[in-house]
Amino acid sequence: SSQERSARLRRWYELMMENKEELARIITAENGKPLKEAQGEIVYSASFLEWFAEEARRIYGDVIPASAKDRRVLVLKQPVGVAWNFPSAMITRKVGAALAAGCTVVVKPAEDTPLSALALGELANQAGIPAGVYNVVPCSRQQTAAVGEVLCTDPLVSKISFTGSTATGKILLKHAAGTVKRVSMELGGHAPFIVFDSANVDRAVAGALASKFRNSGQTCVCTNRFLVQKGIHDEFVEKFAKAIEKELHVGNGFDAKTTQGPLINEKAVEKVEKHIKDAVSQGASIVTGGKRHSLGKNFFEPTLLTNVTTKMLCTQEETFGPLAPVIRFDTEAEAVAIANAANVGLAGYFYSQDPAQIWRVAEQMEVGMVGVNEGIISSVECPFGGVKESGLGREGSKYGIDEYLEIKYVCLGGL
Repeated sequence: SSQERSARLRRWYELMMENKEELARIITAENGKPLKEAQGEIVYSASFLEWFAEEARRIYGDVIPASAKDRRVLVLKQPVGVAWNFPSAMITRKVGAALAAGCTVVVKPAEDTPLSALALGELANQAGIPAGVYNVVPCSRQQTAAVGEVLCTDPLVSKISFTGSTATGKILLKHAAGTVKRVSMELGGHAPFIVFDSANVDRAVAGALASKFRNSGQTCVCTNRFLVQKGIHDEFVEKFAKAIEKELHVGNGFDAKTTQGPLINEKAVEKVEKHIKDAVSQGASIVTGGKRHSLGKNFFEPTLLTNVTTKMLCTQEETFGPLAPVIRFDTEAEAVAIANAANVGLAGYFYSQDPAQIWRVAEQMEVGMVGVNEGIISSVECPFGGVKESGLGREGSKYGIDEYLEIKYVCLGGL
């Protein structure tokens, strides 16, 4: 029942909070994220179980006024069935909604980070989630494509929810088309961060630091390209460089002073190097950073580039690493056009103290989420998702549970 689902999700949330230190250490051990950030992720992750524990009891249908006197028209909301979740990071954002709606789930965690999903499974058992409701299927990188195809094509699976790259999302969509499965996709981002002449530069620098370098630039909503208006360009770059050098510390995630851990694997490091090499070959300048860190092959220096153009790789595709390229622009229209030129649109940010400009730009940016004078925007109460090739559907918020519900119309005649 909805009450039972609510109670068990709530207990799962409580167990996550009771074990948050151990869960955070698992995250740091398997992907290198600084422990303080990992602790914050556990609290954020657990909050989705708390939120959807409450939403489980608020899945309301409707009674619609009928066009005929002898009829009654009802709308019921029912769980879609078995949901396959393929998350790279946020498991609870999907699983909490699915279980609240009454679905069972099969979780396929990213091959680099399976331990967190398995730890959540242990706590789900302790919370009284019945066997077979929360299922985890880890596998090697070599087997991932085959496992994905099976889960996408099996008729017993009614719904797919995926977090990951746009390229992989397109493959899963093709597989899902054969049985016309419900899908929600949270795919790649290429977030612009615009700083207008009217901005408070110090606040913009603080927001840029948080938005770009959280988890060493490895989140889907991390800023990928900075657009700075010519009037404050030099001041912003100077202050941003000083902030990077003063406030960011590369190191072991378990070291208390570390703010930047390693990248997830060497392939990720190679992509950052490729983007820097391409930019420099076309005239970009390295202000700070620019190379692998002496700590080891997966560690990379936080890097700031200037004299960047829209023809460079780092402004055409997502880097997913600690690289901040800065493009100088002249007019608002130019900045909006550059920001919207991408074929994806997950998050976008801009700093301005002009009220009219704030309304114009917020409405014109082709993204699913906009941060205005704010670099960190994720929250359990707010809908998370993108437009264009950044995906389909929304997670979290009051809208998130709808992704796991079917709407059934019932007409009662002969009354």
